[in-house]
Amino acid sequence: MNIEIIERNYEASEHLKRIVEQKLEKLDKYFDDTETKCKVYFKKENISLKTEVMLEYQGKMIRAQEISDNFYENIDKILPKIEGQIRKYRTKFDKAQKNGAFKEHRIYETEEAEEPERAKRIVKEKHFKLKPMLVEEAAEEMDMLGHSFYIFFDLKTQGVKVLYKRSDGNLGLIDAEV
Repeated sequence: MNIEIIERNYEASEHLKRIVEQKLEKLDKYFDDTETKCKVYFKKENISLKTEVMLEYQGKMIRAQEISDNFYENIDKILPKIEGQIRKYRTKFDKAQKNGAFKEHRIYETEEAEEPERAKRIVKEKHFKLKPMLVEEAAEEMDMLGHSFYIFFDLKTQGVKVLYKRSDGNLGLIDAEV
């Protein structure tokens, strides 16, 4: 696993970096190659310390974050979250591969018929024209509509962007690239 540590408004000690690398290397048991990329962000925001871990494996992203006043506690809380997401992804992948393995009908019926897991499906589809506007105008529009995200065509960059409301109350901006 390739581990990259990124610091924002904070300089992590060598001890913290070493501990993080040791703990993340335990996740290697889930991956069969070295193509797995891991980014660990240490950010100091006002009085709180935010840790974010992002894993990229076979084009899939796994992400978890934690905010507290101690980076060591954050890592200890993030690892079970990441491990759970990895197991969930692997189970889903394995299920998809094994799904068509046996196509014969059951010979024996069980007493309790298990309900099949419902696959998530698209229940609503919307079509709309993207409005050309500035980021500030999009923020106002999103606020007026009461939505948690807003898609628009940015006049400055001439590209599609997504504005969204973050859990801390601030706004985030996603710039779509093709």
